[in-house]
Amino acid sequence: MQEKGTISIHTENIFPIIKKFLYSDTEIFLRELVSNAVDATQKIKRLAALGQYNGELGDLKVEVAFDEAAKTITISDRGLGMTAEEIKKYINQIAFSGATEFMEKFKEAKDANEIIGRFGLGFYSAFMVADKVEIQTLSYQEGAEPAYWVCDGSTEFEIGVGQLEERGTEITLHINAESEEFLSQHRLQEILDKYARFLPVPIKFGTKTESVEDGVDEEGKPKYTSVEVDNIINDTNPIWTKAPSELKDEDYLDFYKQLYPFSEEPLFWIHLNVDYPFNLTGVLYFPKLKNDFEMQKNKIKLFSRQVFITDEVKDIVPEFLMLLHGVIDSPDIPLNVSRSFLQADSNVKKINSYITKKVADKLAELFKADRKAYEEKWTDIGMFVKYGFISEDKFYDKAKDFVLLTNTAKENFTLNEYKDKVSPEQTDKDGQVVYIYTNDAAKQDAFIQSANKKGYDVLLMNSPIDNHFISHLEQKLDKTSLKRVDSDVADKLIKKDDAPAHVLTEEQSTKVKTVFDKAIGKPAYKVELESLSPDELPVTVTMNEFMRRMKDMAAMGGGMGFYGNMPDNYNVVVNGNHKLVSRIAQEENEEVQAQLAKQAFDLALLSQGLLTGAELTEFVNRSVNLI
Repeated sequence: MQEKGTISIHTENIFPIIKKFLYSDTEIFLRELVSNAVDATQKIKRLAALGQYNGELGDLKVEVAFDEAAKTITISDRGLGMTAEEIKKYINQIAFSGATEFMEKFKEAKDANEIIGRFGLGFYSAFMVADKVEIQTLSYQEGAEPAYWVCDGSTEFEIGVGQLEERGTEITLHINAESEEFLSQHRLQEILDKYARFLPVPIKFGTKTESVEDGVDEEGKPKYTSVEVDNIINDTNPIWTKAPSELKDEDYLDFYKQLYPFSEEPLFWIHLNVDYPFNLTGVLYFPKLKNDFEMQKNKIKLFSRQVFITDEVKDIVPEFLMLLHGVIDSPDIPLNVSRSFLQADSNVKKINSYITKKVADKLAELFKADRKAYEEKWTDIGMFVKYGFISEDKFYDKAKDFVLLTNTAKENFTLNEYKDKVSPEQTDKDGQVVYIYTNDAAKQDAFIQSANKKGYDVLLMNSPIDNHFISHLEQKLDKTSLKRVDSDVADKLIKKDDAPAHVLTEEQSTKVKTVFDKAIGKPAYKVELESLSPDELPVTVTMNEFMRRMKDMAAMGGGMGFYGNMPDNYNVVVNGNHKLVSRIAQEENEEVQAQLAKQAFDLALLSQGLLTGAELTEFVNRSVNLI
């Protein structure tokens, strides 16, 4: 049997398409060929289990080898093998998938849906790195002849009698000049570690030296000798393929260390296991989140039947769950997928919803079972819960019961608890409940103390997403607004009807305002004279809550660029009831007036961290002279 021919018209332009568009990353060729070898191995095991194959199964590992001098990489298996006719069908007529006939033949098999095509487009990824590809194969079928196929990446092929004496398939790639990086032990090991680390069939890549016990010496101590053993690069039964009842906490923690060797231990985890209405297994871990949450993303690894696909799971996992770590495995997600496929696929949408529900249920369960332990973890999981609260309505519906608000006294409250706590003191004259918060308790300490003196509670809102969280709370909570503690003086944070009376006359008020306008001399600072408690500071500098919030969101890239480009504007609140302001009003010497006003203003700037450079130096010198 010797034959030459042209591959079916369906594939006239398949090679340039493969090389340019089908795969974005050339290293994928090894994943595809090893996956195909694993499929063929699983099929022969399945046929044996069904009584359709009665021969010896033998050693069912898949082997990857390379020859740097010959510039070849070989992938061999002891799977189904193929006849010459099957090569023509599955390799040449690419429009047909090997899975169609196989599944038709064995559709009564309970888990036939786990069987994927012997060869599909994946085989042709070999031509991304090879000038020539050879197949030597021998089918499991009784009396089958070994077959041989070779193609140089054009549509022409040659087929003939092969040399293989044992059942299975051996594919040899003659590596092209641009792809010689793959003729390296280190490079191939790296790719196998990435894609084949958890495949369900042992993958051999060369050998390694191990020490084994070999009798005892004269003192009765064990002796060791070095032996060469197969280098099996994969764990064929990773924890997500097992039932949770078989596993202990140590198993989950050991697996986490395998995946993320340099990470701190996770806080807790969720074992996913569902077979209807889609197949999904996996383990998701809650890491200890730091404030640089961008760094935490892309730590979930997506597999399909234990073959690694990607760690960019944006469309499969809801955005806020990208902060989790771990593994998701679903045969319902094909190996080679486009972004548009993922966004449109109904299974992907179901998986997305299922994971959201599982995570919300786990958090609700932890909160109810041991609130104290949950609160202790809040520093690490709070940002994650808030992220989901903001971005996913389905998650919000459950999270509203276990999202916590933390105040400056480090006390934690649910949304309902906090509303009950602050409503009596912090409801304004229009019936709005005002939540007061700080994003920097150390810097805003003077404002916090002023608020506390009035009986107000102050929340800590200092994570990177709290600007968005605050806005979301205002949208979701009835008749509730949030104000940063330094957005106004304490007397005006919550508008009530009981403002203290002015001690200055109208003439004195006008005089004081003029003195401050002149002493400050900056149009960005708008002076207002207010009737406040005599205990409050003489001058307070604030920024309007709305304006500051918009600028903060612009700085975070929240689509408020217009505000980000606007100059900073501040309110200078002069306390008309403070004795220093009365002194300025009564002072006849204009120079002394200006000096006192400037000093009071600079002190207010200093408390906000707004006094820098030459102005700070001038303030220090003036303070020394005043002493």
